Amino acid sequence: MLSKIYSSVVVGIEAKPVEIEVDVGRGLPAVNIVGLPDTAVKESKDRVKSAIKNSGFEFPNRKITINLAPADVKKEGAGFDLPIALGLLAATGQIKNKESPTSAGRRPGGKLSSFVFVGELALEGALRNAKGVLPISLFSKEKGYSLIVPYENRLEAGIIEGLKVYPVKNLIQCVKFLNGEEELQPVEINIEEIFSKIHSYPVDFSEVRGQEHIKRALEVAIAGGHNVIMLGPPGAGKTMLARRLPTIMPDITLEEAIETSKIHSVAGLMPSNTPLIAIRPFRSPHHTTSDVALVGGGQYPHPGEISLAHNGVLFLDELPEFNRNVLEALRQPLEDGEVNISRASGSLSYPSRFTLVGAMNPCPCGYFTHPEKQCVCTPHQIQKYRAKISGPLLDRIDIHVEVPPIKFAEVSDSKDTEQSQSIRERINKARKIQLERFNSRKGVNSQRDEHKKLYCNSFMSNKDIGVYCRTDKDGESLLKQAMTKLGLSARAYHKILKVARTIADLEGEDKIAPSHIAEAIQYRVLDREMEV
Repeated sequence: MLSKIYSSVVVGIEAKPVEIEVDVGRGLPAVNIVGLPDTAVKESKDRVKSAIKNSGFEFPNRKITINLAPADVKKEGAGFDLPIALGLLAATGQIKNKESPTSAGRRPGGKLSSFVFVGELALEGALRNAKGVLPISLFSKEKGYSLIVPYENRLEAGIIEGLKVYPVKNLIQCVKFLNGEEELQPVEINIEEIFSKIHSYPVDFSEVRGQEHIKRALEVAIAGGHNVIMLGPPGAGKTMLARRLPTIMPDITLEEAIETSKIHSVAGLMPSNTPLIAIRPFRSPHHTTSDVALVGGGQYPHPGEISLAHNGVLFLDELPEFNRNVLEALRQPLEDGEVNISRASGSLSYPSRFTLVGAMNPCPCGYFTHPEKQCVCTPHQIQKYRAKISGPLLDRIDIHVEVPPIKFAEVSDSKDTEQSQSIRERINKARKIQLERFNSRKGVNSQRDEHKKLYCNSFMSNKDIGVYCRTDKDGESLLKQAMTKLGLSARAYHKILKVARTIADLEGEDKIAPSHIAEAIQYRVLDREMEV
């Protein structure tokens, strides 16, 4: 007795088809699972056996062979429990597998061939939520299948328009539905309505008192997509400012929300009460994190923090305390907007287009630039501390800004400050100007991959800078003086021009004025010669 049922496996952030063949034949009682299963899939035979018996069905006391095809793709996770159980019940005639038309026409193999199944089984037969349901939903819609998922995954799967999603709570309910003994209604979700409801943040920039100069620098950073480092003593408000950066980022689109949600779904981080990630993500890994945890990978590769921060902010507090190899691993993702992970079994790519925000003390004790407290560090200690951040990494960070300690008058001031919404409106206008500029130049964006597409000033190449960041003689003279007198490095030249272009965009100016360059020069603290 042979049955065939369909499921899916997530490779990277894309779902691939898996055909599950179950053969119940003569021989000594045994269950063999083949097709490159991992440990969780191999252990499913024990969960499935208990779930079938405890749900009141008969488990065949015969030789059982379960094949997961294609055999050369690694199968991992407990999401194959449900399709394996249904395959066994269909092979033993406990599921009536009659022909049934689907939206894609009539598939050979009966009603079971119309669905993709995914879900982990508890021993009593209840269904637990599974990882990677959103990519599987997109795959099911593309191939014309309907989808049966655990009840807890109903919102995540139901956001895909045009896909019939049937949520089930346990094995018994699923079998009754397939046998026509119980009706289930497909999930119906108004995506736009839910998207508008959860598109809000629990924090706001108006909660930050003082630090107007730093707020301005961060506004410029987000408007142009520039990475930023904040230097300041403990308690100056660096972390508080960083946590509010997503609130002033351009409004997240539905396409970006689905793309971000796919990554979180694969990582198993989707909230059960939320159908998608509708706010810009903010990730803040501890400085003891490993390079694999930050970038992604492992024996069976999974997305890391930089991919979980896709379309949002990656905040690295105490930046020099991170291991050197961890920080150096950021260089390629910052450049390409994606991270490529290669293993013997193949290569995977995860998107990683994020805004990097670093925070650090000016010295090991933290009080080198403090106006009142005395620094106890030697010049050598300070130089060694700052040297932990390499030149190539700094080369990818456009803005370095110094955060001074906040004064009592600013903390105690009860006067209302500007809210995130008004800042975000200015940033949206600046981003619109940038998109129109880059799209108007023939062939610029059409010749690039999506992750390399020019959509903000920070992604401009040296050639693009020569086209869009021209300045007059006064501006050139100011740049020359800055590089000579302030000790700015040669690499700072193009960074200053890119930041000045963003400042001009925020003011709605076509040309870069000397005032824009002067402000951009202020945002290059780490390029100046350090006097200690």
